[in-house]
Amino acid sequence: MTNVAASQHRNKVAAIIRLSRWREHVPFTIPLTVIGGLLALEPDAAAADWRLFAVLAANILAMSFAFMLNNIEDAPDDALDSQKKQQNVISSGLVSRREGMVLSAATFFASLGLYAAGGARALVIGGATLALCYLYSAHPFRFKARPITDVVTHALMLSGLLLAAGYFTYGSAPREVWLVIASASLFSAYGQFYNQVVDYEVDKEAGLKNTAVLLGKVPTSILGHLSIVGALICIVVAIMQALFPVWLGTILIIGVITTIIFPWEFDMRGNLAQEGGNMQRPGLIIANLLALVWLASNMGMITIL
Repeated sequence: MTNVAASQHRNKVAAIIRLSRWREHVPFTIPLTVIGGLLALEPDAAAADWRLFAVLAANILAMSFAFMLNNIEDAPDDALDSQKKQQNVISSGLVSRREGMVLSAATFFASLGLYAAGGARALVIGGATLALCYLYSAHPFRFKARPITDVVTHALMLSGLLLAAGYFTYGSAPREVWLVIASASLFSAYGQFYNQVVDYEVDKEAGLKNTAVLLGKVPTSILGHLSIVGALICIVVAIMQALFPVWLGTILIIGVITTIIFPWEFDMRGNLAQEGGNMQRPGLIIANLLALVWLASNMGMITIL
């Protein structure tokens, strides 16, 4: 292989990896899946096994499929904007539409197979997640461009169902765990409301008919804040139900104090934060820390006194 051919091959691989947009979803997929599984295991003091990691991989691939398909379906519009064109590897021509479709289909079926490895319940939840990932972006459905449906679908496929897939890998009777699933979904709904408020003028000018355009900027912002309040209420009640190990509270308190002392300036999309957006990145860091330390303890890799 010549140097030119090798360079072209590396560029193609890099473009394919970019198509998955893994940096945008892995930071929330890991803690949601892991915490879901551990919530099912905690009451019986059981240890996680390979099934949790199979479902974690399935969730990551499902989110990769969602973002791949979104890039493919948005490519014609993104090609009209110089900045978006460079960010979308389909629009910029680094990956063809046909290649993108083949890769997204392969990712879809790989995810489905890994969900099956987690058991029947995980497969059902995973199948629902993949279905919503498709309906969210694909024409003519385009749930992302329909008011109310855009927020509900976003909250479920990017949060609530990811946690549910982890839980149902081991558990069958969620009871109070529904509070945690609801909290995760409401946090995700806030993220969608936040993004729509930030993009309101651009979306309205483009003729989009999402929730923010339907309701207006101020009502949408209020709904975002209400979502945060609802999410916090659900998680506080869940904590009071003793669903989590008590020692996790120490890590949570340290993380919150650190976030307050060292505030962030940017939101998850790298823009200057508005209306609480500076809490998004540190919130995910804390969530990952909690999930991974809890998992390490559950598997006997560390001992918590």
